[in-house]
Amino acid sequence: MAAGIVSSDYDLRFDSGRACLDLLATAHPVERLDSPACLRAWLVGAGLVPEGARLGRVDPACVVAFRELRADIDRLVRGEPATSEAGPLDAALARLNTLAVAAPPAPRAVRTADGGLVRVLHTDPPGPALLAAVARDAVELLTDPVARSCIRQCEGDNCPLIYLDTSRGRRRRWCSSEVCGNRERVARHRRRTALARA
Repeated sequence: MAAGIVSSDYDLRFDSGRACLDLLATAHPVERLDSPACLRAWLVGAGLVPEGARLGRVDPACVVAFRELRADIDRLVRGEPATSEAGPLDAALARLNTLAVAAPPAPRAVRTADGGLVRVLHTDPPGPALLAAVARDAVELLTDPVARSCIRQCEGDNCPLIYLDTSRGRRRRWCSSEVCGNRERVARHRRRTALARA
C-alpha cells in the first residue's frame, strides 16, 4: 500500500492504513472517483494491483460499483454492525459479503531482465475481482476486534476521514499529519499570534 498523498492529476490519498479506508477518502472533500482512469490510478495507488497492470475492464459501471461499495463500507465502519437492529447496516453488510465472495485478482511473480521478481496480474481482472479485493479488506477490518478498535475519525476541522491508529500509544489525532495536522498547527500559531498582538 502506498503512503501519504499521491501527487497526481487525481489528488488521491493513501494514508488511512487500509485500502478499504483509503476508498472512503475518495469522497472528500469532493468526489474523486469520477472516471475509469481515476479508479485505475486509485487501484494502483492502494496497492491492489501492480503498476502497469492491464485494467481494460475498468469502465464507468465499475466506477459506480466502487462508489456503492464505498457507501456501504462507510456505513459499516461508522456504525456498529454487531449490535444494530436490522436495517441499512444489515443491507450494507449483505452487499459487502456478496462482493467479497468473488475471487480477487490473481497475482503472479515474473522474472525481470536482471533476474529479480516482480508482481504482475495473471489476467486483466474483471470489475467483480477488483471489488472483491476491497470488500475482503473491509471484511477483515470489520471482523478483527484489534484492528476495529484502532479505527478513528480525524480530529481536523471539517474532516470526516477515517483511519487506523497504529501509532505508539494510540495517540494519532489526524488522518494525516501533513494535511490536517499541519492545518491545526497553522491555526494554533495564528491564534497565539493574534493573542500576542492583543
